[in-house]
Amino acid sequence: MPLLDQLTQLSTLTLVLLIGAAFLAGWVDAVVGGGGLIQLPALLTGLPAETSTGTVLGTNKFASAAGTAVSAATYVRRVTPIAATVIPLVICALAGSAAGAALATFIPRAWMSPIVLIALIGVGTYTLLRPAMGLVHQPRHQGRSHVLRTGAIGGGVGFYDGILGPGTGSFFIIAMVVVLGYGFLEASVHAKLANLTTNIGALLVFGSQGEVWWLLGGVMAVANVAGGYLGARLALKLGSGFVRIVFLLVLGALAARLAVDSLALLG
Repeated sequence: MPLLDQLTQLSTLTLVLLIGAAFLAGWVDAVVGGGGLIQLPALLTGLPAETSTGTVLGTNKFASAAGTAVSAATYVRRVTPIAATVIPLVICALAGSAAGAALATFIPRAWMSPIVLIALIGVGTYTLLRPAMGLVHQPRHQGRSHVLRTGAIGGGVGFYDGILGPGTGSFFIIAMVVVLGYGFLEASVHAKLANLTTNIGALLVFGSQGEVWWLLGGVMAVANVAGGYLGARLALKLGSGFVRIVFLLVLGALAARLAVDSLALLG
């Protein structure tokens, strides 16, 4: 599709709302992950009904990748990533994301909200019931045990990111907090690097299949970058306690939104 035709299919109000959603998604994604749960539903409702699942996901990945890159760079300047965590996490996340993206076109759009809703409820409930979890950075594993667990997190969450995507950053964070004993802030640093990798891996697949609206994605990417930069700076300033609070608020709000969408589909 010609680039300008991508925007002419959208009303001015729809375009403004998509840009606003991208900015908010970038901020949320930088703080706790899960920005896709704002940006993806906006694209699902804003793009024409005949738009394929792959195009919705691919355009979302393009915008998200830009914001994630900026927030990751902001985090890394302040908190040094651990090589033994980053390397297996990133390699397995890339492989999982590419595999998931290759299968994404087989997922009907109507299934997406209910699937993500179930995952969100489980993660939110677990976090809420453990108020001290993630407030202190206390790694539990070393050596081979650490590498294997980190690789499993990367591969599993990466696959989810490729095939669906919403909430990937949140799932990376909660997995590292629960499995590895990381604090929320330290987990966020590594989650940004892994999430950037999965975004790029999935984007390469969607782009090669012609499933990306590049111009719209580029406009949203600028807004996502601005939100990501501001969100990362705030998270670094206020620490793990702030990240945990925002994490729970975001999960609650987005679970409510997805519940409404799911009920609408059933009705």
